[in-house]
Amino acid sequence: MFNKIRGLLKFSTVAAVVMLVSTVKAQSPASYINPFIGASSSASAAGIYHGLGKTFPGAATPYGMVQVSPNTITGGDNGSGYSYEHKSIKGFAFTQMSGIGWFGDMGNFLVMPTAGTLRTSAGTLVNPEGGYRSAYLKSSEKASAGYYSVLLTDHYIKAEMTAAPHSGMLRFTFPQNKQSRIQVDLARRVGGTSTLQYVKVVNANTIEGWMKCTPDGGGWGNGDGHADYTVYFYAQFSKPLKNFGIWSADIPDGQSRKREDVESAKYQDMVAHSSILKGVKEKQGKHLGFFTDFETKDNEQVILKSGISYVSIAGAKNNLLTELKDWNFEAAHQRAVNLWNQALTKVSIEGGTPEEKTVFYTAMYHTMIDPRIINDVDGKYWGGDGKTHQNANFKKRTIFSGWDVFRSQMPLQTIINPSLVNDMINSLVTLADEKNKNYLERWELLNAYSGCMFGNPAVSVITDAYAKGIRNFNVPEAYALSVGSVEKFGNGDVGYTPGSNSIALTLEYAYTEWCVSQMAKWLNHPADVTKYAARSQDYHNIFDKEKGWFRPKDKDRNWVVWPDSGRLTQWYGTFETNPYQQGWFVPHDVDGMVKLMGGKEKVIADLNNLFAKTPENMMWNDYYNQANEPVHHVPFLYNRLGMPWLTQKWTREICRRAYKNGVEGLVGNEDVGQMSAWYVLAAAGLHPVCPGDTRQEITSPVFNKITFKLDGKYAVGKSFTIVAKNNSAKNVYIQSAKLNGKPYNKCHIDFKDVTAGGVLELTMAPEPNKDWGIN
Repeated sequence: MFNKIRGLLKFSTVAAVVMLVSTVKAQSPASYINPFIGASSSASAAGIYHGLGKTFPGAATPYGMVQVSPNTITGGDNGSGYSYEHKSIKGFAFTQMSGIGWFGDMGNFLVMPTAGTLRTSAGTLVNPEGGYRSAYLKSSEKASAGYYSVLLTDHYIKAEMTAAPHSGMLRFTFPQNKQSRIQVDLARRVGGTSTLQYVKVVNANTIEGWMKCTPDGGGWGNGDGHADYTVYFYAQFSKPLKNFGIWSADIPDGQSRKREDVESAKYQDMVAHSSILKGVKEKQGKHLGFFTDFETKDNEQVILKSGISYVSIAGAKNNLLTELKDWNFEAAHQRAVNLWNQALTKVSIEGGTPEEKTVFYTAMYHTMIDPRIINDVDGKYWGGDGKTHQNANFKKRTIFSGWDVFRSQMPLQTIINPSLVNDMINSLVTLADEKNKNYLERWELLNAYSGCMFGNPAVSVITDAYAKGIRNFNVPEAYALSVGSVEKFGNGDVGYTPGSNSIALTLEYAYTEWCVSQMAKWLNHPADVTKYAARSQDYHNIFDKEKGWFRPKDKDRNWVVWPDSGRLTQWYGTFETNPYQQGWFVPHDVDGMVKLMGGKEKVIADLNNLFAKTPENMMWNDYYNQANEPVHHVPFLYNRLGMPWLTQKWTREICRRAYKNGVEGLVGNEDVGQMSAWYVLAAAGLHPVCPGDTRQEITSPVFNKITFKLDGKYAVGKSFTIVAKNNSAKNVYIQSAKLNGKPYNKCHIDFKDVTAGGVLELTMAPEPNKDWGIN
């Protein structure tokens, strides 16, 4: 016991030194990253079943294919596989999703260091001693750019991890033990299980194989998201494989393997009683795991590194041998840090408090997890037709959380990573061709047309990109797919969409039909201009003048009964919102919306009420709900209403109240970068109301100086800088502005003026100047 305590104290001392060094080196952007921000799915803490940020704290690289992260849970609405408040860890997986619900997916190739008796089931949070999961010392848990570490206290094993774009490395520090172990659960998958696996011992230090994940095994939407992919791996151990084996659970034919089945005690009992096949070098089965036992000296370090591929074992091997050629953990970690520092230079800031800097750079970090690359280092990728493809013109990307990210995340990338936007559009357009579809997927995951959420967000992204001169994709095909999308999912000739989500669908469809009308105009399709411009006005058809607000209709054009709580009623014609929140979504025709709602004064009073009744902590609520995307453009509507000082006031308030440096630092799901992208843009002082329109709204920056680094392939200028003179927590109001030294009296700026480069200088004060920016 004394040796265990001594090791524990030694670990804590080292951790303290690491923290001190990290503080000293706080000048680098990557040193501000706190991956624990948002890393909880707690519904009780959030006050709503959606939970908090649902991010993961593990090691990643910018838009990398691999994320090596702790996993605490497989079941429930825990999309990242981790939640900070959980008391035990079940292992460290090589693939994770960030900030999503719907039961999640990935969490593949789960590695766990153990000792003593081999256990083949992970056990549960309630009964951790029933499996291979371990309790851990919370104070030992550390996360930073490209790094995570923790002390597992069941056997006093220190776990460290880092990542490269297509591969990852785990370093375990063991105590003295005659039966230490590393085991790999090949069946594990967030939200369900892998349905078929294969593993082979290649040589004294290497294993290879694959895990097939089908909708029958749950996963994305518990199978309803149609995720169907195979993860290939090529893994090497620093300690020779001398005493190894495979475990195999006897899963009966016909056994259902959805999320709830895999979570059941009956299923887990089958896994717990798996056959132990010692010395077996090759096996295919329905529920496999691999283990290697070895004797360790005190503080002996053992490393496992693996390449991952969605194409082939050969691809996984090449990925590993290209990126992690040796066993130098510190060097691999430093390369990851360097990648983050390089990526974060896309936006640099000056001023602000240390907490604000941490929030900002971590927000940047979270916008750079997805859409991740999915091609191997040689450019090969697995296509929607199940075949291997290779295209030198773009990087194949995946995880397009369309309904979320079209609002802020993709507009942010048009400024700082326009090539990524091209990649994403190319990935979606070629995917439609590979799957023989005439429409674009709204929420893509690993080539799946998942059908998650609604609207036609890819149409928005394509229109916004084209409007901004980002056009390195097959424009005619992208346009044809956009038309196909709004025809398949749109208000059509009926002029509205009936049903339980009538308001949400009608408004979002009207917006994306406006997007198509814009594309038609630019591409000279006059008949389509007329057709889709007319359909973009369909929002009028669900506005009830008697109630003074949008109201759902049934299929017979009758109003759905108005509830007692009126437009504050959650799910009344909406999705995850209420009509008061969803009803502001007419971004393409704000003037028309204002007229319909009764004029400027009435609308301003209504907006004031929306914000005034929002709770101080901005957690999930019935008024301005920053935790959910439909309202993310709303604070900027004041700019359109001739009261820009209220946009300035409320964006600063949201930045202050809804974003914190802590586990509960995000008031809602991160949603694959959207929540953080909103902060990055708003804190920088720019945000669109309507993607597809090049107008960018100007608001009050959190920082004294923000510089966007521009891409010379897409921009004339090298950088665009926003300077906020006399800026402070009290001086939130813009008094005057200059653009490149000349007086500027608009509360908005065109995208072309941003990419032209230059300096927008704002002078700040504690009281609003109601004469600035109203023209």
